[in-house]
Amino acid sequence: MSATTEAPQAITFRRYKDGDSSIRRLNEKIFKASASYKCPTYIQSTPPCQGSCPAGEDIRGYLAIVRGTEKPPVGADGKPVMQWQEYAWRRLTEANPFPSVMGRVCPAPCESGCNRNEVEDHVGINSVEHFLGEYAIANNLKFIKPPVAPSGKSVAILGGGPAGLSCAYQLTLKGHDVTIFDEHEFLGGMMRYGIPGFRTPREVLDAEIQRILDVGVKTRMRTRVGTDITLEQIRKEFDAVFLGMGAQAGRALPIADSEAPNVVTATAFLKAFNDGRLQHVGKRVVVVGGGDTSIDVATVARRLGHIKNARPTDAEAAIAGHLAHDVATISAKEGAEVTLTSVFNIDKMQANKHEIEQALAEGIHIRGSLMPIGIVRDTNGRATALRVQQCEAKLAGGKLDLKAVEGSEQDIEADLIVSAIGQAVDFSGLEEFNNGKGAVSTDRNYVVAGQQGVFAGGDVIRPHLLTTAIGHGSIAADGIHNYLLGQDLEKRPKIDAHQFDLIRKLAEKGLEPKESHEPLRGTCNSNIAVHNFDDRSDRYVIPHEKLFLGHFPYLARNQRDVITLDKDSALNNYQDRLGILDEKQAIAEAKRCMSCGMCFECDNCVVYCPQTAVYRVKKGESTTGRYVATDYNKCIGCHICADVCPTGYIQMGLGE
Repeated sequence: MSATTEAPQAITFRRYKDGDSSIRRLNEKIFKASASYKCPTYIQSTPPCQGSCPAGEDIRGYLAIVRGTEKPPVGADGKPVMQWQEYAWRRLTEANPFPSVMGRVCPAPCESGCNRNEVEDHVGINSVEHFLGEYAIANNLKFIKPPVAPSGKSVAILGGGPAGLSCAYQLTLKGHDVTIFDEHEFLGGMMRYGIPGFRTPREVLDAEIQRILDVGVKTRMRTRVGTDITLEQIRKEFDAVFLGMGAQAGRALPIADSEAPNVVTATAFLKAFNDGRLQHVGKRVVVVGGGDTSIDVATVARRLGHIKNARPTDAEAAIAGHLAHDVATISAKEGAEVTLTSVFNIDKMQANKHEIEQALAEGIHIRGSLMPIGIVRDTNGRATALRVQQCEAKLAGGKLDLKAVEGSEQDIEADLIVSAIGQAVDFSGLEEFNNGKGAVSTDRNYVVAGQQGVFAGGDVIRPHLLTTAIGHGSIAADGIHNYLLGQDLEKRPKIDAHQFDLIRKLAEKGLEPKESHEPLRGTCNSNIAVHNFDDRSDRYVIPHEKLFLGHFPYLARNQRDVITLDKDSALNNYQDRLGILDEKQAIAEAKRCMSCGMCFECDNCVVYCPQTAVYRVKKGESTTGRYVATDYNKCIGCHICADVCPTGYIQMGLGE
């Protein structure tokens, strides 16, 4: 472990500042008319990590299990039915069946949103996810199919990428018969063909895909719907269809002469590499982009290098599928000069900052504020340079606004130019789904507009993150499930993420609320509901201002070991760059989670309540999420419990 973050200067998180002198008239604060309304309630809300997770993972939930706050259920013998690692993994994979893959490649918007950033540094959510994924593979954990009766309904999934696999996984667990159609030899989509293998090791990807197949998902590989089989045939054979073909066609540079044979797209380049056809590139490679895909292309080109005596046309021929390079020539490789250009300044590029740093360390030249304006070609029609111009770029209303700097044109010499400026959907044979903008139009349940029983998700809607596609597949599965059962499609919640389920936890201990009977005398003296508890997770993300940050001491992040390569060592180096946290580190990192919006049993409210109104629930009646309660006969509405609650779980205003 190497925790590199340095401790800050003395920081305090006081709710009231020196000089505050206003008199708090408690009778006005506590009472409104003749009724007390400023009493504590226990509000479960969504932490920002979950609110920003495109896959909708219950991040706080599995971190609570890793840290030991939530325990695995016990069997009749009183012993846990599984290890905590497995329990945390199962909580995680309720939303995302690819934790080991996503723990490596997801840019982790959850970490950017983490409230812990207000203390010192975000929680390493990705690294804990990675740990759990690797534990599951090492221990050969399998998904458990719930005891649901087969529905007798069948679903065709078009595309075996992250969206299609996620949808197939969720639907199979719901009791439906699912078949994936994919034009490739292997499943995985962009996880396999669009990301280099040194970032998504194939044995890891294969293990996590096989787990999905093992629950009963069927496949028809090397079968493209619209070409090898018609959509009409599909719709006759299956009760519902999910479009998850992805966007595996690259976008060409929007400039003249971009059709030159050695000007290729990023998707074609990466597919050729991942298929094993491409073993070397030209001496000078120019990549146009600025996102994560452009970084992948640049780092692959650096690792491939060039061969001195290779024919200039070899690289583009391999990319086009006309030949495969001889791997025996690898020993003759030399490093390639790789340049990446972006219309944005380097600090404004959309690629993951860590990946940019890695690329720079490997000797890749990154040049910002340059827009491509033309291709310089020789007498044979091959590109010899990319003509660029300095520019100012900004995003306005989701659209790119470019202003060129006159007189700043220059040429960057190149043997191979790769366009990594976006992806496109190949609608061949499925043209009816093209909304005219190169995508599929859907509603919030991912129902395709005007198409009965047809759903879609992933890059066919809008090219985005792999984890976004996983989330689309999961939500679409809910809609397909309701459709197949003849039920109305549910209105999706404002915050569409998996959450800790208190009722499920109470059921594990036989404490679930009972049926109500008259007369009702309040939930404080009955078990028809969880007293003074309100779950607002579907609509409220708790900000750091609602937390008591002073409770949390400075703790350096437990960081994964990262192999950093230089210009020379990158050549022919295809090893996994990310190390794995050990068990001790994973637990320590999970303990840094502030459990925003949910109790983690710190006892502050119990200790500091001057009236002893807040108390621990009896051990035999308590569980995770039901640890403390309030005796309203003693509560005076002083707010102290809320003030010292680190997580914002206690909020004042009963009935508001």
